[in-house]
Amino acid sequence: MVRGKTQMKRIENPTSRQVTFSKRRNGLLKKAFELSVLCDVEVALIIFSPRGKPYEFASSSMQETIERYLRHTKDNRVKPTEQSMQHLKTEAEKMLKKIELLEVSRRKLLGENLGSCTLEELQQIEQQLERSVTRVRAGKAKVFKDQIEKLKEKIDVYTFEGSDLHRGSHYPDLPR
Repeated sequence: MVRGKTQMKRIENPTSRQVTFSKRRNGLLKKAFELSVLCDVEVALIIFSPRGKPYEFASSSMQETIERYLRHTKDNRVKPTEQSMQHLKTEAEKMLKKIELLEVSRRKLLGENLGSCTLEELQQIEQQLERSVTRVRAGKAKVFKDQIEKLKEKIDVYTFEGSDLHRGSHYPDLPR
């Protein structure tokens, strides 16, 4: 006989709820015991009944297991924070250095503080500026070309419409 899937919602009948609690509690305690024996792990399980009665299982000492858990979670909560703070400090220092280098580069490209540059650096700046001017001119030429094409299309449209007007195709009732 196949049993249907049990819906996960509160059992309304108090007697049925108590019977289900007892059966499932015993099953959970049995599984905890099996897990500790089969896998040689330390298990601690605490269950409070609806009436507040505690049930517990511990493969070793419950107190020692809880203390071990508290030490472990405390250590793990502190370490990531310290690690993340150190990581953030390192990242901030790297970003400050990048900002400083970018500022120096920007000033040089704008022609500021060039007295401290070597001949090689000045030549590099000149080459960068020449490449930039070339890119700007190419972009400008493309914009002009696109605008010329659009104007030519408009001229073609107006020329076509004008030729239709001369033929009188738009107004067939008018004398020619």
